[in-house]
Amino acid sequence: MVQNQPEQYLAPSHFLTLALIGSRTILGVFTQKLTMAVSIVVQRCQGWHRWTPSKLQTGYLREAFNMQMGSAAMYPLKKKEAKLLKRRLPCGNSHMTKRTLHATPLCFREVMLTSERYDVQRLPFAHVSDQDLSFFECLMPGRVITDEDELKPFNVDWLKTVRGYSKVLLKPQTTVEVSEVLRYCNERNLAVNPQGGNTGLVGGSVPVFDEIILSTALMNQIISFNSVSGILVCQAGCILENLNQYLEQQDFIMPLDLAAKGSCHIGGNVATNAGGLRLLRYGSLRGTILGLEAVLADGSILNCLASLRKDNTGYDLKQLFIGSEGTLGIVTAVSVLCPRKPKAVNLAFLGCPSFSQVLRTFTTCKGMLGEILSAYEFMDNECMELVKRHLKLINPVAESPFYILIETSGSNSAHDEEKLSNFLEHVMATNLVADGTLASEDKKIKTLWALRERITEALTCDGYIYKYDISLPVEKLYDLVTDMRARLGRSARSVVGYGHLGDGNLHLNITAESYSHSLQEAIEPYVYEWTSQYHGSISAEHGLGFKKKHYIHYSKPQEAVLLMQQFKAMLDPKGILNPYKTLPVKAE
Repeated sequence: MVQNQPEQYLAPSHFLTLALIGSRTILGVFTQKLTMAVSIVVQRCQGWHRWTPSKLQTGYLREAFNMQMGSAAMYPLKKKEAKLLKRRLPCGNSHMTKRTLHATPLCFREVMLTSERYDVQRLPFAHVSDQDLSFFECLMPGRVITDEDELKPFNVDWLKTVRGYSKVLLKPQTTVEVSEVLRYCNERNLAVNPQGGNTGLVGGSVPVFDEIILSTALMNQIISFNSVSGILVCQAGCILENLNQYLEQQDFIMPLDLAAKGSCHIGGNVATNAGGLRLLRYGSLRGTILGLEAVLADGSILNCLASLRKDNTGYDLKQLFIGSEGTLGIVTAVSVLCPRKPKAVNLAFLGCPSFSQVLRTFTTCKGMLGEILSAYEFMDNECMELVKRHLKLINPVAESPFYILIETSGSNSAHDEEKLSNFLEHVMATNLVADGTLASEDKKIKTLWALRERITEALTCDGYIYKYDISLPVEKLYDLVTDMRARLGRSARSVVGYGHLGDGNLHLNITAESYSHSLQEAIEPYVYEWTSQYHGSISAEHGLGFKKKHYIHYSKPQEAVLLMQQFKAMLDPKGILNPYKTLPVKAE
């Protein structure tokens, strides 16, 4: 791994915008004249290089890089004196992987049963009998899983922090099959745990005891797509990344993008009201989901699968199921409003000296980039150290206390490049940003995004994770991380902060060698009290699941919680749908 070396930075009078070049090209020998004209620090690691020019001698440097890379390697910003120096990133095996159901073997550890770790008692549901299994097998032959080894990954969450002991996994293919399963389970008083890609982070996607797991994995068909309106209708088990790949062929994209896109299901996204990286640009799923189909606890099918952008007839029932985490009904199909695929995408990865400068850069960014701004993410240096140590990713810029990723998406590359160039010149000249790199090619954009998207994966390799998903006023966002570091001291291995700064969403993560009840008591409810003090939300986008349901009162008044419980009792009077999740029971 390359160690960061002291570097020379440009004075504010110099214009520096940094970009990326192709892979595995060895830096050619510059002529004596060019060597005298510009000083370049060359760092070599696994076939890539990094250049930090001490002065921007535009003519000489552009000529030298064109000689070395060919003129096509340059990425000029038209009408600007500043040119993009192409800083190289690894383009071979960049360690890019999809988030899957299981951590790598390196990160594997045995998981204690949820019922043993937490103070929770099994509710008086029936146990699955041979007669029940016969019914399910008759309904869906070959799609009833009872083998203990096959069931293991479905009983454990992706973070490996909670584990149930379900004996049965059902894989329906149609809404009618889901309806028949729930009708039967409701009559028999059998608890059901709906499960999509099992990428949830609050224990909402796996059973607590022996609930029947109903997987939507085989409900993966695209029903229709209208290329005029951009409206996609599909089953709930479609994987987010597959949907996006399908839409890209039609010149559209999904309005949602998550680190877990390679595994998560659109039905699970809707059930948890997932936020993600594109919310800043396209808004939440409450706006882009036009309709849905859901099966209620008694097997009734609620068909609100509208494909209309405007429908003001009565109550908007779909909103009840968006974010309900499978406790009111099982989402089986959705209708999604999809934006056009942008013709020009750029991603800047920048280093900032302080969090106040991260905030000032965001304010400047909104003002100067305007309509083309599609994402603004931040991460602290502790996150960077984790992805470097555990995943062997490479920091493409000089070490900084904070890093930001700024994505632009538009329809005119020349227009976007000019706006981005002006912005980068300004933040460098005003010392808001200390160092940076820029990508416009898809492969290199993914390499940069991996540094942010794979933080959760790196955390799983660092030990047991205490994970918190908080909404706060942006100016208070990082204060919670600083406060928790001081509070926990050496009792925690790592305390890191990252997230969607454009949405005021902090992901606070604390790791320890193993689960510790005393450490958890030091964190909770303090972290929720702190959040409530500043009128934040204890769950910005992950939901409440099993882990946070008792803390809902820190974000919602008692009257609101009572009304939610009444909705639950009306739609699922026996409480068979995803029990022990989202809401405290009335006795609590």
